[in-house]
Parts: sequence; C-alpha cells; structure tokens
Amino acid sequence: MNREAAQKIADAVLYEGYMLYPYRPSAIKNRQRWNFGTLYPPAYEEVSRGTESNKVFSELLVVGDEQTTIHGHLRFLHLQQRQLTNPSGTPVPSLSIDERLAESWEEPVPQSFEFDVTDLGRLPATFQFSFSEHAYSEHLRDQNGQIVGSVTRNRSAVDGVVTCSAEHADSGTFKLTLAVSNETALTGNSSSRSAALMQSLLSVHSLLSVEGGEFISLLEPPEHLREFAARCRNVGNFPVLLGNPGEHDMMLCSPILLYDYPQVAPESAGDFFDGTEMDEMLTLRVMTLTDGEKDEMRSADERVRALLQRTEESAREQLMRTHGTIRHLRPSGEEP
Repeated sequence: MNREAAQKIADAVLYEGYMLYPYRPSAIKNRQRWNFGTLYPPAYEEVSRGTESNKVFSELLVVGDEQTTIHGHLRFLHLQQRQLTNPSGTPVPSLSIDERLAESWEEPVPQSFEFDVTDLGRLPATFQFSFSEHAYSEHLRDQNGQIVGSVTRNRSAVDGVVTCSAEHADSGTFKLTLAVSNETALTGNSSSRSAALMQSLLSVHSLLSVEGGEFISLLEPPEHLREFAARCRNVGNFPVLLGNPGEHDMMLCSPILLYDYPQVAPESAGDFFDGTEMDEMLTLRVMTLTDGEKDEMRSADERVRALLQRTEESAREQLMRTHGTIRHLRPSGEEP
C-alpha cells in the first residue's frame, strides 16, 4: 500500500477527538478529550477499578512461516502542559499579545515506536519503549520586542511495553497477538484524571506491514479460516486491512471501529478532528462562530489555528467539493 495514504488514515485516527466543534478550549467536551485509545498508568485509581485500562491487545490472523517479517509501528499522543506566566513570573490562564490571545492549556505531541517481528514460530517477543520527561521555556514578545510574558512546556516521562505472541491456527496460518501496555509509574495523585493523563498514551494504535506473508480479514475471512477469525479477541484496538480492496500486506489496529480498507475522502480539505461528522456541515458551523469564539479557537494551538485559517480562506471551495459526490452508478434494476 502507498505509505502516504496509510499515514493519512492513521493520522485521522491519531487526531480523532483532538479538538471538537466549537473548537474552543473552554468548551466542556474539549476539557474531557481523549475518549479513544487512552492507556493510563497502572496505578491510576480507575484502572484498578476496571473502568479504565492500561493495556490493549489485538488478535489477528497472518499467513506465514519462519521467513515472514512483520514490521510494527506503534503511534500515540503524549500530553504536555503549556503554562503561561506574566512578566513577574506569576502563572496566568492567558495573555494578550498584540491583540492576539494566548492561553495556558494541554497540548499533545505525537510519539512513535517501531519494532520488527521475525520467525513467527519463535515468539513471544517483548519490546520496551520509553520517552523521557521534557521541559522548555521561552519568552513571549510583542511586535516591539518587549517581553510580555513567558511560556513553559512540561512533559512527563512515559514507559510502555509491546508484546507479540503467536500460535498455529491452521496449516501455514498463525494467530498473532499484539499487546500494548502503559507501564509508567504514576507520580501524581492516583485519583486525579488530569494527573494520570499527563502520563498516559493517548489515541494508541499500531500500523502493521508484512513481508513474506499476508494478513487475513477478520470481517470477511475465507471460509476455511472463518472459525479461527471468530475466535480472535480484540480489546481496545481492532485490526482492519489497509490499502486497496484485495491487498493483504498492511493492517491498522485502531481504537475506533472501522471497516476493512478505510479511505480518506478526496474531497476532504483537511482535519476537522470530528471523524463522525461531515466536512460540509463542519465548514458551515465554523463559519457561524463569532469573532470572540474564533479568537479563542486561534489561541488553542497550531493545528486548530490552521483549521480555522483554511476554512476562512476557502470555505466556498470546500463547500462546493463536499456538497454531494457520486462514487458509483449502476443500472436501476441491478441488485446493490
């Protein structure tokens, strides 16, 4: 499959729910983000209660042998705190810089970890990954060069484990289990969701590609593998085939339920982060926002600011592209 096309689909999953209409940090639903694919530290209180989890796992079928290689690409968002301070060093919720609003907020950083699985008969294999803490500060200046405040970005360390195991399902076919767990030692309040999110893996998903073998659809498996496909259990991540229909070399283990071979509509001008909504409707909604709401939207971060700029500059063209598209035609008497 074309890697660029696969990346677009994976990015749509990665940023699903990243910022929801009306795209303002003050909106309640944007204070409670990260509903999909969140792996919390194991010491978080809700994990011990069973209402949240620190791990996901996927079971899928792959045809292969000792020469088969599976390349895995784990991806997630890593939250960091953006804190503004005034010139005296006092933390503040917002600053006005040349009539532009800047806000203290949480912003995510994309992270990834790659691993290779070889010789399916010799599994299990364990891969550990770590991302260290990070802190960065800089002065904020107005158009005259005067310091009007500072911004500090702090990111906590996270640690995790990817475990791959396999067992024979049928002659030449293996059931591959891919488990991802957050093993981070929680440093904040164990009952605080906000503290736990700073050490969580957000929007966790995996891209898998295979050489010397092929993946089997769990939604439409061949008849002789139907029973084995039905036995596959998936918790938190659900594997679907990527690429053009009929291709079997790439899979996406997604925290969102998808069909095989998901596609990004060519009419889509860019991310709106509301994957279950239509671009046309979201474009119209952005156009109805007040100037004050748009100012707050601009203050969120670069991705949201780019969304607004794109919509304001080309709303008419976006609406023309998304207002009805015929994909296929067939004779009226033909069965669908």
